Amino acid sequence: MSKILITGSNGFVGQYLAHYLYETGNDVIKTYRKLPELINADDSRQVTVGNIDSQTQWQTALTGVDSVVHLAARVHVMQETNADPLTAFRAVNTEGTINLARQAVASGAKRFVYLSSIKVNGEKTTNKPFYADDQPDPQDPYAVSKFEAEQQLFALGKETGLEVVIIRPPLVYGPEVKGNFSHLIKLADKSLPLPLAGINNARSLVSIENLCSLIQTCLTHPQAAGEVFLVSDGQDLSTSELFDYIAQALGKKSCLFYLPAGLIKFMTVILGRKAEYERLFGSLQVDISKIKQLLGWQPVISVQSGISTTVKKAGG
Repeated sequence: MSKILITGSNGFVGQYLAHYLYETGNDVIKTYRKLPELINADDSRQVTVGNIDSQTQWQTALTGVDSVVHLAARVHVMQETNADPLTAFRAVNTEGTINLARQAVASGAKRFVYLSSIKVNGEKTTNKPFYADDQPDPQDPYAVSKFEAEQQLFALGKETGLEVVIIRPPLVYGPEVKGNFSHLIKLADKSLPLPLAGINNARSLVSIENLCSLIQTCLTHPQAAGEVFLVSDGQDLSTSELFDYIAQALGKKSCLFYLPAGLIKFMTVILGRKAEYERLFGSLQVDISKIKQLLGWQPVISVQSGISTTVKKAGG
């Protein structure tokens, strides 16, 4: 039995990962900034650590730990209110991460799996997908802070022997997902006519089940140490296709109609919603051949199955 510390255990990924690793026979320690009102009923140990930064004390949580999965982060937000966002992101995502990693080394942990972001590679793809070993191109403070954490973790690994593994996921979805995916489910459920027909973009997604499966592989596979991995469900979808899959899972009719993309872009710019246009009409593809070849990993469920499970549980 491996003893695994998971940070960010109250987050969307953290809740599912803790349950997934516990159910597969691991001793899981879940950490929180503060304990939630409801905690999943299992035998995992819960530890509160307060705010995450360069001063956070992790010793109690790290006792006897073999591996760390670091999920906790200051997340990317569309409407940033901090006057100095880069400093704010660095305090948690960069300085907080390396502080945890150094204490993990001191406590005897051997492997450190870091959930980064596909935004480290860039904001969108055009003629080819992102590859794990591409030159990084972080373009906002959140992505910069994540990339700097990656660099410092690898430097610490060289210095101490800590086995660092980086995972950069695209959009993660699953039961109880929030954000844009949840909005699409609500729109599809209402059968509202939307100008999304004929969108020829391609976007990579990853179900929570597939992401948890990869994280588990990265915790144990000897070839994972010192590597960066991109992950997806293995099938890219246009926004039109994604909406159709969601509607089908709901048993609803997909009411999409066509408007020229240029007209929609003009309207979204006028309304101050250019970012929404990019997410709906832009492409962001990742190549997962590296994890297939190096780790022998394959997605455990298809994108259709992942969407169906997500939608049915959202409706239930």
